[in-house]
Amino acid sequence: MEEISINFLAVIAAAVSSFVVGGLWYGPLFGKAWMSAMNIREQDLAQRNMPKVFGIALLLSLIAALNLEMFLGPGATLEFGAVAGFAAGLGWVAAFIGILYLFENRSLKAWAINGGYCTVAFTVMGSILGAF
Repeated sequence: MEEISINFLAVIAAAVSSFVVGGLWYGPLFGKAWMSAMNIREQDLAQRNMPKVFGIALLLSLIAALNLEMFLGPGATLEFGAVAGFAAGLGWVAAFIGILYLFENRSLKAWAINGGYCTVAFTVMGSILGAF
């Protein structure tokens, strides 16, 4: 059995990158459109325990980045990481979100925003992991 090599610094950097992408994606780029598509109001966000939300989101991002690191394997390049991240984001995550949204009767707009974020975030994570 092959030994698994994990670059934990790269995993942390990749996980943090999803916060940077998310901050832009759900902020100035698509924040208002996302809130409208998801029927969320500013007051709804103000009532959330945001430190808890961000803490759990960081943990889940670390799990996703670690999983992608193990998927990419040793010797991955920036190019391979970007392509594999894109494929994982669009082909796995966004596709399955689309299935859920169909059954939940959510809008195409909501899927495009959330699926787009997953695709871009995984592409960036894969690029970072491949570059290390």
